Amino acid sequence: MHRILIAAAGALALTGPAAAQSLDNPPTETVLCLDVGGRSLPPVCKVPGSRLDPREDICICREGMRVIAPICPPGVRPPAESVAYEKARQLAARDGTLVGDLYEGRPMCVAPRTP
Repeated sequence: MHRILIAAAGALALTGPAAAQSLDNPPTETVLCLDVGGRSLPPVCKVPGSRLDPREDICICREGMRVIAPICPPGVRPPAESVAYEKARQLAARDGTLVGDLYEGRPMCVAPRTP
């Protein structure tokens, strides 16, 4: 019985990165794909068919590291892309998330997706 539970837990751990993302509406997090230098690469996302629904069901990175990033709240703009920001983002993303990370006092967030 213990072997079955351990095998099931292992299989679940392997499918973790491909699991569905948060279904909050509006969403509060999204996926970024970062190359080794911290540059943003485009993720491939499955989204609902509605133009009014900004959620993303699942996003994968065909290239680069998959990182969870917060979506900027209303009135907050993401930091401008620059070499300094890319380096800071790469260092901050070592733990797999940018949630709670700051750059020059501003959150390392991304603009909301516009359907």
